[in-house]
Amino acid sequence: MEQQMDSKQQAQQGADDDLAERIVRHEWEQFQQTDNEGGRANCQGNWPIFHQMRLSQFLTWTPPLRRSYARDLDRADQIGRNLVTEKYGRMMVSTAPEDYQRSIEPFIPALSQPRIENQEQVIAQQVAWADDFRQRYPKLGREMRLLTTAEDTSEDTSFETYLRGELGTYSDNTFSLYRVFVQNLKAQGRNLTEETIRNTVLLDGFAGLDEAEAQQR
Repeated sequence: MEQQMDSKQQAQQGADDDLAERIVRHEWEQFQQTDNEGGRANCQGNWPIFHQMRLSQFLTWTPPLRRSYARDLDRADQIGRNLVTEKYGRMMVSTAPEDYQRSIEPFIPALSQPRIENQEQVIAQQVAWADDFRQRYPKLGREMRLLTTAEDTSEDTSFETYLRGELGTYSDNTFSLYRVFVQNLKAQGRNLTEETIRNTVLLDGFAGLDEAEAQQR
C-alpha cells in the first residue's frame, strides 16, 4: 500500500511539474507577441534563460496556484489579453510614468484599492526576503535585479517594480492563492527568494546555493 501511495504521489508530482513547464511555454508564446519600444528585445530570443528563470519560480508554487494561473493565461488568450505584455506595461508606472499614463493605463484593467493594499503587503515581504538573501549570498545577489522601486531607471527595472507589475496581472483568485502562499512561507520561516534561486542554480547544474555562491567571481 505504501509503495502504491508513493507511485501516486510521484505521478501527481510529475503532472504538477509538467504544468509548470506548460505555463512557462505559454508565457513564452505571449512574450513573443509583446512589442518593445525600439524593436525586439534580446531576451525575447533567449528561450534557455527565460525557461530557467520562469520555471525556477513556478516550481516553488503550490499546485492550486499553478492551476489558477494557467487558467489566467488561457482566459487571457480567449479575450485578447496578453498578460506578459501587460506586466511590462504596468512596470512603466515607475520607469516611464508619462508613457504609462498616456499609452498603458487607459487600456489595462484597473485594480481596486483593497487589491493594491494587499499586493503591497506581499511585495514588502518579498522585498525583505530578497534583501535577506542578498546579504547571505552577496555574490549571487549581485546577479539579481536592483532591489527597490526607488532605484529604477529608464533602463533598469527593480525586483520590486517587476513583482508589482506581475502581481497586477493575476486574477483575483490567483492573487488570493498567491497571498496565502506567501503568508504560509513566512509562517514556516521560509524565504521565497532563496527557494527560487536554489531552483535556478540546480537547473544550472550546481549542487546547491553554497556551491553556486562559491563559484561566482
